[in-house]
Parts: sequence; structure tokens; C-alpha cells
Amino acid sequence: MIRGPLSGLRIVEIAGIGPGPFAAMLLADLGADILRIERKDGIAAMKMIGMDPAKDVSNRSRSAIAMDMKNPEAVAAILELVSAADGLIEGFRPGVMERLGLGPEVCLARNPRLVFGRMTGWGQSGPMANAVGHDINYIALSGMLHTFARAGEKPMPPGNLVGDMGGGGLMLAFGMVCALFEARGSGQGQVVDAAMFEGAATLGLSNFALMAVGAYDPSRPGTNMGDTGSHFYDVYETSDHRYMSVGAIEPQFYAALLKGLGLDPSTLPKQMDRKSWPMMKQRFTELFRSKSRAEWEQVFNGTDACVVPVLTPMEAAEHPHAKARGSFSTAGGVLQPGPSPRFSRTPGQLTWPPGLPGEGADPVLETWGFDASRIAALRASGALY
Repeated sequence: MIRGPLSGLRIVEIAGIGPGPFAAMLLADLGADILRIERKDGIAAMKMIGMDPAKDVSNRSRSAIAMDMKNPEAVAAILELVSAADGLIEGFRPGVMERLGLGPEVCLARNPRLVFGRMTGWGQSGPMANAVGHDINYIALSGMLHTFARAGEKPMPPGNLVGDMGGGGLMLAFGMVCALFEARGSGQGQVVDAAMFEGAATLGLSNFALMAVGAYDPSRPGTNMGDTGSHFYDVYETSDHRYMSVGAIEPQFYAALLKGLGLDPSTLPKQMDRKSWPMMKQRFTELFRSKSRAEWEQVFNGTDACVVPVLTPMEAAEHPHAKARGSFSTAGGVLQPGPSPRFSRTPGQLTWPPGLPGEGADPVLETWGFDASRIAALRASGALY
């Protein structure tokens, strides 16, 4: 069996945090052979803040070595790896790879078909290119954080899903696959400039589309149909202080929702009567508080009301639908999502545990064309740990 649709691709990953490793993990889960290069103090830094690198889900499905990238011998070795690779992923601030002697000009001169993936918050150019930031900052400036607010309340950051993971790592992985596909035909590599700031805006495309047709008012977040402004697209607390999600937008789904709630539509305002939404939301709030989450699950199970429980990650992994599909794994005793999306002929594969630098570096480097004497020389020079 072929291991994933990306089997045969070789990528060098310069280790980082957040979106870069996530992009590499996505590609590795789907078959790419990825070698992660950690800085010599990378693992120590993780341990200092209480993280166990052996349980870092984002580093699964690939091997790793540790090198001193300020050592000229390490730089030379990385360039050898680049010569044998299809792609490279890095997540430093603009200019860092250039100062290390590993910038795209150098790497592409060494391997003209290389796809050089760059993950940053603001992008490789522009007045903020070298500014520091985190997910919350990138999605704020993209206009997306503004959309995560209830009426009259401040915006609530959705974790690091929109900037780091979706707008960053997922966009970089998509960009890498696109450029790798193009390189197969042209024989020429290129730089993929993935900016979380821009990727987050792209994920918000539906807001721009709704704005254009007058169905979304950005000046009034939390009052629109899909941002908890309507009573039929919101989250409601149950009698046991759990929650149910409601997303009954289409008329037939709304009818099923009203039926489940025991409401007669002939006695109610029209669904799209915006003036009635606050009153209807209060009524829904009282109704959902009258039963437990389990009771509401029983009411709506098997209906077209678009009502499902709000689960914790642990509960999600135990849900019958997730269990039937094998959506989650507890590999190594660590709960984690499995590879996604699914492929009928070349399925992805979760490889666990993540490779740790220093463990099995020799056989890994040998698969990349390094012989025993070369590996020994790298260790003797302090370039390899």
C-alpha cells in the first residue's frame, strides 16, 4: 500500500512552533518524508516551560535531528539535505534564514526545483514584516477578530485556530502542495510566502461575500444571522449547565427545530423578522434551560434541526460518529485527531511517537545520503547533536 498521496516527497523542516510544525505534520501524515531539524537548545527550551516533547502532537509522523545552525558545518550539511529535497519549511522572521546562510537564493541555487516555504505572521514584505505578533494580533489586523463578538460584547479570540492553524499552517501546506505540483512540470522551484495575517482574511471570505450582498453588517457584530445575532444560529445552555449548538438556517431545518422545541410556527414571527430575534432568542434560552443536554440530544437525534451538543475534546473522541470513522487516536496515550482528509486509495497514516533529536539520527541521515564518516565528522565538529 502506498503511504499517503504525498509519498515520495522529501521536505526539510527547520523546526519552529505553531503553524510551521502544523503544516509539516499535515504533509507528513499524508505521506511526505519530512526531516525536522531542531536547534540544539530547542528540546531544552520545551522542557523548561513544562512541555514533554515526546507528547508533542504537532511533531508526529516525521523524524528529527538537532544541529547548531550557527556552525558552518551544520549549514553545509543542511544545504546537502536541501539538494536532495523537494521542499523546505521555515518559520523565522524575515531575514533570519538569510543571515544563517540558508536563504532562498542560496538554497535555490543549490537546488533549482526546491519549493521554499516561509511561514510568518505579516509576510515577507511590507512595513510590519519584521514586527512581532501572535495569533490574536494577526487576526485582529485582518478584520477577522472583529467578527467573533456577541452584541455589545468585546471580541473573543477563537483560540489559535484562525491565525496560527487555519490562516497559517493550513495555508502554508496548501501553498507547498501547489508549488510542488507546479515544479513537477516546470522543473523550477519558488518561494511560498504564507502570512497568517492574509490567510486569516482568506478564511473569512464568507463575511466579505455576505457584506457585498448586504447580509452582514460589520459595524454591528453579534447582530447578524451567522454571528449569534439570530436565535436560530447560536449556543444555548441546558439545565445541567451544558450547551447545545443550533444552526437551523434553511426553512425546513428551522421547522424541524421549532417542532423539537414544541413550538407552533403559526403563533410565532417569521424566521427572518430581525426585529423579533432578541425576543425569540430569550424564548429559546428559557426552553433549552428546561432540559438537560442528554434530554435535548434525545429530542433532536435523527432530525434535520441542525442541533447537536457542544462537546469537550474528550467527549468528541468518544462520540459514536467519531468512533465509527476512527476520527481520533490515542497513540502513545496521547489523544489526537487522525490524518485528514481521507483518501480512498492512498490513505494517510499517523506515525507515533514524534521523532526526537538525537534518537536515531544516524539511520535518518543515511537515508538522505550521508555516510557514517560524514555523520561522525558532523558530530566531531559540534554541528550535529
